[in-house]
Amino acid sequence: MKLYCLSGHPTLPCNVLKFKSTTIMLDCGLDTTSVLNFLPLPLVHSPRLSKLPGWVSKDGAVNLEKELKECAGRVFVDSQPEFCLPERELLDLSTIDVILISNYHCMMALPYITERTGFTGTVYATEPTLQIGRLLMEELVNFMERVPKAQSATCWKNKELQRMLPGPLKDAVEVWTWKRCYSIQEVNSALSKVQLVGYSQKVELFGAVQISPLSSGYSLGSSNWIIQSHHEKVSYVSGSSLLTTHPQPMDQSSLKNSDVLILTGLTQMPTANPDGMLGEFCSNLAMTIRAGGNVLVPCYSSGVIYDLLECLYQFIESASLGTTPFYFISPVANSSLEFSQIFAEWLCHNKQTKVYLPEPPFPHAELIQTNKLKHYPSIHGDFSSEFRQPCVVFTGHPSLRFGDVVHFMELWGKSSLNTIIFTEPDFSYLDALAPYQPLAMKCVYCPIDTRLNFHQVSKLLKEVQPLHVVCPEQYTQPPLTQSHRSDLMLELQPPPMPYRRCSVLNLPFRRRYERVYILPELANSLVPSEIKPGVSVATVSAVLQSKDNKHTLQSVPKPPPVPPSKKRKRVMEEPPVVLAPKPLLSGAVPLEAFLSTLQKHGITEVKVEETADGHILHLQAEDTLIQLEEDGTHIVCDNNEPLRTTLRDLVLRFLQKL
Repeated sequence: MKLYCLSGHPTLPCNVLKFKSTTIMLDCGLDTTSVLNFLPLPLVHSPRLSKLPGWVSKDGAVNLEKELKECAGRVFVDSQPEFCLPERELLDLSTIDVILISNYHCMMALPYITERTGFTGTVYATEPTLQIGRLLMEELVNFMERVPKAQSATCWKNKELQRMLPGPLKDAVEVWTWKRCYSIQEVNSALSKVQLVGYSQKVELFGAVQISPLSSGYSLGSSNWIIQSHHEKVSYVSGSSLLTTHPQPMDQSSLKNSDVLILTGLTQMPTANPDGMLGEFCSNLAMTIRAGGNVLVPCYSSGVIYDLLECLYQFIESASLGTTPFYFISPVANSSLEFSQIFAEWLCHNKQTKVYLPEPPFPHAELIQTNKLKHYPSIHGDFSSEFRQPCVVFTGHPSLRFGDVVHFMELWGKSSLNTIIFTEPDFSYLDALAPYQPLAMKCVYCPIDTRLNFHQVSKLLKEVQPLHVVCPEQYTQPPLTQSHRSDLMLELQPPPMPYRRCSVLNLPFRRRYERVYILPELANSLVPSEIKPGVSVATVSAVLQSKDNKHTLQSVPKPPPVPPSKKRKRVMEEPPVVLAPKPLLSGAVPLEAFLSTLQKHGITEVKVEETADGHILHLQAEDTLIQLEEDGTHIVCDNNEPLRTTLRDLVLRFLQKL
């Protein structure tokens, strides 16, 4: 069993498991942190960005003025943003049989895999994962296509030139493999390959293994996966949460008795308490609004935003924010808010019960009805005529490199009354803000990450007790900025097996058993012999048929009778002779009883030598050796066949034929 690791990002995994002749891809996360190296894509012409100076090395040897721009001491690529894809050279991705998706954030690279590698398999995901994943992909494509860039920067990717660039461009990994965003046609084609599954549903793969998704408690429809054969079990835990939020709670008991547990997607903010961050979010928002400023919340169009809106719903009246407008701007804003209300069976129990009252499970439905929350596809159209300040705007993208958020950064960045509140943990807020410096608006960092922290995962692993744990190498050592914090890493016995991008792990267990079925008529013909109390053994002569990874023992076919014929047929046409199998022997040869039997047959000069495995008998007059061992008996007798036959028959008296 092998694990190929195609992504170096611990919360955006992409691994391939080879298990019992099946090749299974576990998630295909897209590392979007690469876009932080690019200039933002403004929706309207930005004089500030267009006047940025081009970059030339200090000695003038490297001139990339057309591709690289300087801003506030940092250098950015002036081109359409590109993404860091999962590794494609480690193995042939066209050989992948199935792709298992754990949540909608971990499927953003799917079109690159299914449409550009010769993939012909099936993708398995839950319905909310598929539908919300579709929204996030459509939004990403929309962000890119509505602000096309004519030029494409490629010279800076030259290995020799990249070494001379200032950081962080100099340290960017595998830039020559970065790709532009896929098209909407590729999205639709990729998602047409998805087969929907429900929690605890068992799906057979080629008769070899069985897969089953379990609730992971992180987001709508998010899953952990069980991959098992009759005698082996692999658990894949990715993006899980034990906190009480809107999804169904995590199913922990099904993870027990795993041979290998592959662990990814732990919290990116182990020291930040989500409840504390929500409180800080609300208080900073209220302070800014009361001072007459606007609040900008860069966020994804699904996920944490549901919890933020629910928190604000309870907070608005107590903080006297009842008249403040809340705007949610995204090409898929309407669909996202509606989907969250219709996936009732994927929600936690409290929200499910509301559906039967009937009430909307999420309070943002009431915010929309009372006109406190308004949603728009973009800043153009209705929004521009209905927009009033001070207000709170939720919009994407959290990287601040594309989407409507770029316009609000240009619009509000120069006033210290305004505040930007970061809630998504995927991007460094300092790197996200870099191309907008100098910035007057206040910045608040409240990352809300509900995924498992190290304390929770250690407790979970003690309960489910897998034999082996595999995880990203980042989890086996403290963070670089907090090297003294040994509580921010996994400390297990035996130690976890770490992986990094492009590593191939031989997982530490071997298949020892295989299930074989026996046909009833063959089973009926068996004659068991008791070899010791409670243990019976029967010999089987059969034909083993293997088909679709299922193995069956069938009766040996009898040769067809030869029809009488006067003509002599060729020897080749005669049916093969099926010989009756020799009987198997069982039992042990007791030393004293055997020596007594030898004496009765006139063999008296016997010297006995004890060995590690049994005894050696020297028949001195006959110049013969008899080795009596636990798993066999050997008679060494030169040029005396009658004696050898006699000794063999004496040994057989003590053994049982099966």
